[in-house]
Amino acid sequence: MVTEQWVVEEVLKVVPGATVEVNDLHGSGDHFHVRVISESYEGIRPLQRQRPILSHFKQFIAQNTVHALDLKCMTPAQAEQAGDTSFDPHGEKEMQFFGVHIRRPDQE
Repeated sequence: MVTEQWVVEEVLKVVPGATVEVNDLHGSGDHFHVRVISESYEGIRPLQRQRPILSHFKQFIAQNTVHALDLKCMTPAQAEQAGDTSFDPHGEKEMQFFGVHIRRPDQE
């Protein structure tokens, strides 16, 4: 099972020096809320912030190691204003932000 600490370490390979907060949404080790806070995101659009992380995790998604990543990539100022940013694609919480949820064909 994947741990929150493992996700932190993998994200830091892509965004060194960032503050990374990870929450295992179901305790199952495959659905994660990942909040990445970095000064380097200043002036960069949200998808451009997420793309390198998603590219890195693509191998783990293909191996069925990780099923869903809810990525929030923010500057420190944005993080201060954001409050709770978690989104569970299988939860009851109203969606306020977009997450990345990969549906595996064998599980549909």
